[in-house]
Amino acid sequence: MSLVFAGISPHPPIIIPTIGQENLILVKKTIDAMEKLEEEFRKANPETVIVISPHGVIYTDAFSINFSEIYFGNFHQFGDFKTDLKFSPDLEFIHHFKEKLEGKLPIVLIKEENLDHGSLVPLYYLTKNIQPKIVPIGYSFLDYQAHLEFGRVLKEEIYLSKKKIAVVASGDLSHCLTPDAPGGYSPRAGIFDKKLITFLKDKNIKGILEMDQTLIEEAGECGLRSFLILLGILEKIKVKPELYSYEAPFGVGYLVMNFKF
Repeated sequence: MSLVFAGISPHPPIIIPTIGQENLILVKKTIDAMEKLEEEFRKANPETVIVISPHGVIYTDAFSINFSEIYFGNFHQFGDFKTDLKFSPDLEFIHHFKEKLEGKLPIVLIKEENLDHGSLVPLYYLTKNIQPKIVPIGYSFLDYQAHLEFGRVLKEEIYLSKKKIAVVASGDLSHCLTPDAPGGYSPRAGIFDKKLITFLKDKNIKGILEMDQTLIEEAGECGLRSFLILLGILEKIKVKPELYSYEAPFGVGYLVMNFKF
């Protein structure tokens, strides 16, 4: 089939109701946007969802794909002992994609049953009503161009597949937006978020690649590489970026965006 859904999701555990509790009101815009994104995801009805996370196994010089025979997820480390998630892999897709990457970009297959919160928070919302198979991907610390190229190769495999496929790029923006932010405070963090959101809305890959590296470092982001992989997939595909929400109630930028086909 083809690519049927593409979106950007934040991954703060506080938007999980059993964790956020009385603080949910502070992230209402994000929760409402995630529920809207879930509606689009459900309409697309993907058979497989590729989720790109900054918090899985990350290598300095290679991308990673988790090919466990089953995936489990919980939020025990965040005090939630009620939520338990379970997913199945698309091993066929993983196998073919690994073959396609060989000789082009470095890739490591890992086998980890327990998914990280960077994957779990988006999946918690998006898979409430449907249960697609999943392909968990970890980005690397290779340069930005390598992530763009990774996305391009991934797109080739998506369009060779006979399945309906979704892609979710998980990542938060700056972690330094307020004096009490987890990454400390940078007066330029807000500038980074504003620039990045504009570039994403315009699908301006060149603008992102040419961003000031010092500005990126000061922002303390964790989503840029996820987003570049997504943009590599969406390059030359006619989609309409739709900004569902952006807020930063705890000094971290939470962005929800849909790319409408």
